[in-house]
Amino acid sequence: MKIKRHSAILNLIANNDIETQEELCLKLEEAGFAVTQATISRDIKELRLIKVQGSNGNYKYSVSSKEQESVLSSKFNNIFAEAVIKVDFAGNFVVVKCYPGMAHAAAATIDSMNINEIVGTLAGDDTVFILVRTEDNAAELTKSLTKFIR
Repeated sequence: MKIKRHSAILNLIANNDIETQEELCLKLEEAGFAVTQATISRDIKELRLIKVQGSNGNYKYSVSSKEQESVLSSKFNNIFAEAVIKVDFAGNFVVVKCYPGMAHAAAATIDSMNINEIVGTLAGDDTVFILVRTEDNAAELTKSLTKFIR
């Protein structure tokens, strides 16, 4: 559950200007996570989130650029180790088969990696479809993602 929640937090702050812990708590509750302020506080610390000035002049949560790569890499490894069964591709689609209920966490993590060759992801309950630009990109991504499966 913690891995899913961390993935959701990274996804939420990437797509929303979240300024307070209370706002983050509400967004997580809307996404189906029952959390307390203490849990949010620990998550912020574990994810090494910082506050940066947004385009509106207010401060919002973000992953520092220095920490982003290591945090996302660590989360990526954990989510894939826990969630993914296999990875395959056909044409310029990559298909990630997951344990039931884990596809959204895997897709959110992939999205947060900002891989240029990825056009987009679509997650169901146990499957993630990834559209990439070319068949060569699909083969490369499949090979890369397969390394993370235990």
